[in-house]
Amino acid sequence: MADHNDPNAVNTIFSDIDVSAADLYDLFGFPSDDKTGPEKVYIALTFAAEPKAGTLDTDLLYRVQIAPSPRVVWPHGDDQSLETLLNYFEAVKERYLGPSSASEIRVTVDEQQRATVRFFGFPCGDFSTTIDTNQVLTIDTPDGHAIKTFIGGRDDAFFNDLTGFFRSINYAPQFYHVPHTRPDLRELPIPKTLLELEGNDLFNADPNDPDWGYLHVNGRPNGSKRDLPPGPYDWKGDRFRKDENGDYRLVYSGYDCQNGKNINAIVLEIPLAFLTKEPQKNRIVNTWGESWVRKAANKVETIPDHPFWLEHPRSVFDAFRLDDELKHYKLVDTDGQPFADAGFSEREDNRQLGANNFWLAPTFIRRTAHLGWGFGPSISALGLATCFDHDNSPVSVHKTYELVLTAFPRAKKLLFQHLRMPDDSWNPKGLDIPLRRPVEIFIPNVCAIDMDTTGTWPFGRRLEDQVANRFLAMFLDMDAEFNGHKYHLDLLNDPALWQAAPVQPKTSPNPLHNDKPFLKEFPYLAPPWPEAY
Repeated sequence: MADHNDPNAVNTIFSDIDVSAADLYDLFGFPSDDKTGPEKVYIALTFAAEPKAGTLDTDLLYRVQIAPSPRVVWPHGDDQSLETLLNYFEAVKERYLGPSSASEIRVTVDEQQRATVRFFGFPCGDFSTTIDTNQVLTIDTPDGHAIKTFIGGRDDAFFNDLTGFFRSINYAPQFYHVPHTRPDLRELPIPKTLLELEGNDLFNADPNDPDWGYLHVNGRPNGSKRDLPPGPYDWKGDRFRKDENGDYRLVYSGYDCQNGKNINAIVLEIPLAFLTKEPQKNRIVNTWGESWVRKAANKVETIPDHPFWLEHPRSVFDAFRLDDELKHYKLVDTDGQPFADAGFSEREDNRQLGANNFWLAPTFIRRTAHLGWGFGPSISALGLATCFDHDNSPVSVHKTYELVLTAFPRAKKLLFQHLRMPDDSWNPKGLDIPLRRPVEIFIPNVCAIDMDTTGTWPFGRRLEDQVANRFLAMFLDMDAEFNGHKYHLDLLNDPALWQAAPVQPKTSPNPLHNDKPFLKEFPYLAPPWPEAY
């Protein structure tokens, strides 16, 4: 979830990549707010509105994979050793490697924009149906359940200052004309940061060109990019930038870069008893989405039709388990956790692994430490406590790691710390449900919907969750206090924090509400904008 413009093969931020319906945007999942009748789970997979909102690409196949399981308590107590981490990764590998234990829902659309919805591996057996798009409909299952369904155009539910995020990682294609064939010109070797760096003219905001890097302002493209000047592209400074009043400058503006943008979506409200024969035992609904494009369509050509295993690790076991239909398609994108791909996997085409991302465990650890050297000192400069060990560096540092053994000690607390929730509303039944740790959130890369919670992130993902700020909050020290209260995942949404911090603007890094209010009834996503892009 929350991986717009991912993977690089469909990343339209590059100057030579077109918009693709294979670009998955978000995966939302939470226990349904409709408490009438049986217990239900809400799942929404959203993707690029191509060719337009309400009209789906007939060359695409979308999969929603679902694997209910019992809630598992972290078995290692407070042990924060590398051995414990590796044992956890091995357990994930044993669970997901090999023939899939997940059930799945497949969706394709024909030339008349009729959607074929197929169900595989559910307790009632396999079946399929064909329905109209852009309507709320009910699919009756062979075992007597009713699945509310909507397939069609909606308003984009992701509210995020995407440009601010790219400014924080010094991502050149957002600001300059960079083709996808130049991977060396993506994340430039400048420290990651939440605060502007003194002399970082390649990325610091330009008051004379406020739309620079904001490629879609008020719902309309403005093409505000520049030609990349000649290098070198590193940074020689040694401090954060300050204004005349001594305040730092936040790289975020709080502007919603998805304002006025439409998407297409597959939205489902499914009885839990349809998904599992043991709904009282299997309280976690693990789900993830995938997009596959028809090979004969000659689309997304940078992904090979028959990848070598080095080009895509999943090809090793996909070759033995793909059915006759999927053999005519190639996998493009997967979607599970927010920022798993954009933040940790760097949008690489061969890292679209979904639940099988245990292959990426070493990359995850090294990347976490790399991000920590950027975000950690930024947090400290604001007078806040960070969980990342950056040796009290006064400014962000560009540091990469070749070895897990050297990265792990720096990131250990970040990987293992419990992410405190802002209050107890996430746990309406008052059950003994442990808080989640970053390592178990991102590996495996699935949306793990806890049916005994409200499904707010990281116990699922609700439409109204400000997941971008919550992602950044993982770099805070959850043992610290602000205004007499322990840090929590929504701390960066607190206006009082920004009023007290020595920074401008005094606003949340990301917008706190969607551009359109969500509906109070299914499909909950707001209707599309009439003239959006």
